[in-house]
Amino acid sequence: MNTGTEDRMNIDVFSPITLGALKLSSRMIMAPLTRNRAAMPGNVPRAMNVTYYAQRSSAGLIISEAAQVSPEGIGYPATPGIHSKEQVQGWRAVTDAVHAQGGHMFAQLWYCGRISHPDLLPGRQQPVSASAIRPAGDAITFEGLKPFVEPRALRTDEIPGIVDQYRQAAKCAREAGFDGVEVHSANGYLLDQFLRDGSNRRDDQYGGSLENRTRLLMEVLSAVLETWEPSRAGVRISPENSFNDIRDSDPQATFNFVAGALSGRGLGYLHVVEGDMMSGERRLDYRQVRDNFDGCYMANRGYDKARAQAAIARGDADMVSFGQLFIANPDLVQRFKTDAVLNTPDPDTFYGGDEKGYTDYPTLT
Repeated sequence: MNTGTEDRMNIDVFSPITLGALKLSSRMIMAPLTRNRAAMPGNVPRAMNVTYYAQRSSAGLIISEAAQVSPEGIGYPATPGIHSKEQVQGWRAVTDAVHAQGGHMFAQLWYCGRISHPDLLPGRQQPVSASAIRPAGDAITFEGLKPFVEPRALRTDEIPGIVDQYRQAAKCAREAGFDGVEVHSANGYLLDQFLRDGSNRRDDQYGGSLENRTRLLMEVLSAVLETWEPSRAGVRISPENSFNDIRDSDPQATFNFVAGALSGRGLGYLHVVEGDMMSGERRLDYRQVRDNFDGCYMANRGYDKARAQAAIARGDADMVSFGQLFIANPDLVQRFKTDAVLNTPDPDTFYGGDEKGYTDYPTLT
């Protein structure tokens, strides 16, 4: 495995990198990007999703848009799941198309928790979280924006059931032909709700100390690793991101600890959203997070070619994931290599809709 201790004299974003036996063609990763274009009903990947991902197969690795691990894990309309037979079949068409183009793809496993709404959940049930703390803001429903509701705190005896949903989703991801999985523990969703003390006020073994707040993530990871070898699994975190009204009183200490807890497992990578998506600020020392993890570090948020090259050259990152740049530039790797002009992303077509702003961005050839 390549880590920050390797000789970096001749390494850049175009250099290959290995995750166990999996050899990636470059260190340019397509970040997970929610696009709200799954087929309804059923939240099933469909033909235009196949086209979209196949177009971007030149990325060193594609990480899928977040896919909910169960019907209860959903948080937004028309987001794909990874738990039903039909979803597995839909994803299989995607991964087959990516592999036919020589690409590699991981599935991102997702449970939204309190960032949901009864309108989206089976039987209009109440969303769940670490604690019964309602986030500020609005949920996105099929009828438009509605205020978030107060979630129900998960009972201790319910948590093994949540872990099992991830276990089953990891099996579904293998059946669907993915090359690995990423556990989504960022951006204010359920696992992040347990990690951060602004949303976790529990007094059982899942709350209070850093070890306790990290426990659910570690149990989920162990369940996932029953199906996937460690080098085919990654974890995503977002230490200071306040998206979805998530907070922590000491994010440097919390996520230094999380990075250390994830070490020693032989994971493929740690994927870190650096800074705050909402304010644009970046206050933490991410080198501390990076140095507490013993494997490959994937940096994310606001990187362009120059920033990515510099981070890899310094050893601050081993890989860099790009979001909006891959939305607008299916051939981003080629454009970076040739210093070609980049297409401009259209935010109005990021979420929902049809092929416009999805599969119609032009390529160089």
